[in-house]
Amino acid sequence: MRIQNHPILSFNRGNQIKFYYNGKELIGYEGETIAAALYANGVFKFSESKKLHRPRGIFCAIGHCSSCLMTVDGVPNVRTCITPLKDGMRIESENIGVEINE
Repeated sequence: MRIQNHPILSFNRGNQIKFYYNGKELIGYEGETIAAALYANGVFKFSESKKLHRPRGIFCAIGHCSSCLMTVDGVPNVRTCITPLKDGMRIESENIGVEINE
């Protein structure tokens, strides 16, 4: 789901690139963030809260909260809403299915 035409904005997309989300190959564009590319591919749940397992995704979209944290190329806790997408990136969800013993 990407905006193709807008009455007052124009979009200059970069080249089409491939990236991987939880092992699945997806398509994005140079210049967009990881979070935007995931949303465009229908991925809205990036992680879960540790205690109550509530879904997490884009919230602030400016890198101030921690709702969009994901593991990118093996690096945990990357703020995907401000990190540019690169060709061949491997992105993984965090905390999904993690149980906390209290």
